[in-house]
Amino acid sequence: MTVKPDQRLAAFLPYQLSIASNAVSTRIAEQYRRRFDLKTTEWRIMAVLGDAGALSQRQLSQATLMDKVPVNRACRKLEDRGLAARRPNEKDGRSHLLELTAEGRAVHARIMPLAQAIERELFGVLDQSERDTLRDLLVRVRDAAGEFDAESLAE
Repeated sequence: MTVKPDQRLAAFLPYQLSIASNAVSTRIAEQYRRRFDLKTTEWRIMAVLGDAGALSQRQLSQATLMDKVPVNRACRKLEDRGLAARRPNEKDGRSHLLELTAEGRAVHARIMPLAQAIERELFGVLDQSERDTLRDLLVRVRDAAGEFDAESLAE
């Protein structure tokens, strides 16, 4: 593939990955923003808590690879709406754990089928083998990026 100098960015895989991720996230975010009044960061926090259970904000930052400031803001918003609650972390007296409330779990349960339907629609252009390959490739690329502290992302 010959790339003209003015097309280097379009051929840059990290850029293509970012654009694809943003497009998919935006498509899904439109639905949960309109139906549930949730921002992308708030939904990501809810999705992680729905899968993992109670976590500290540091663990949420690591799981989502988001800076602690937007994570903190999203957690507070979820608490204010009664979708999540904070409790002391018995293993670490300096931190708290955030977990979904009953109302939060109910909203999570209503959003997941919607998100999965959009996933089926968007990735329906790929056959099952291609979807499996894409998942495997994404895991390999993420693993190759290595481990780092999500808090360093803001620097």
